[in-house]
Amino acid sequence: MAAIRTAERSSATWRLIKVESTLCVRDKVGPLWGIGFPLILLIILGSVPDLREPVQAGGSLTYFDLYVPVLILFNLAILATSSLPTTLAGYRENGVLRRMRTTPVGPARVLAAQLVANFAIAVVAMVLFLAVARFGFGVDLPEHPVGFALAWLVATAALLAIGLLITALAPGRGPATAIGTVLFFPMMFFAGLWVPISLMPPLLRNIAHYTPLGAGMGAFQDAYLGHFPSAVPLLTLAAYAVVCGSVAVRWFRWE
Repeated sequence: MAAIRTAERSSATWRLIKVESTLCVRDKVGPLWGIGFPLILLIILGSVPDLREPVQAGGSLTYFDLYVPVLILFNLAILATSSLPTTLAGYRENGVLRRMRTTPVGPARVLAAQLVANFAIAVVAMVLFLAVARFGFGVDLPEHPVGFALAWLVATAALLAIGLLITALAPGRGPATAIGTVLFFPMMFFAGLWVPISLMPPLLRNIAHYTPLGAGMGAFQDAYLGHFPSAVPLLTLAAYAVVCGSVAVRWFRWE
């Protein structure tokens, strides 16, 4: 009987993941703004000859080389500050999570399904951006692929934990959208979307190294240059994942 119940729960979880993945695609925030917009931006930036110039203090990397990991982080930021928290906060606001507590599936599996769905979108975006940059514009793949993969996984964990924290703090969809919007732009600034981190003034550059996307960019840059990411950015990202995830679990409300 225990084996049957386990199999039933597993089947229900996978069905829930499929449903939540479908809803994420229909919601259009992750696919449109998290994949479509940065992909178009990547193509536009790849067509600008001046961006092929080497970056000062960037080793052999050009400006366009740096924009590829920045846009991968853009995708993670959209998922963390918009897609995940607004969906889950909307579920709470509409009583979906409360009603799920009375079913065998439980609301925790809804959270797990949402995390899996957003993780899948992030994987698709990362692979797509790297492929377009490589085959469309001749940008080399990271010279240390294992280091890049580890950095991406830790960055994804940190950003999704931030998304859960926004969900925990926001009473509804509107506040979740507001909090996410306030966080998104400074996070992207410190990722180097507008000004590469290497060209920032020393104070801003030091701050950037300890922000989630700045740390992610530092780890990605190490991997692109053929080095295993240094401990500081990885530990910074891991700290965001653990602290934000722990606080989110502590303060999360189902209704």
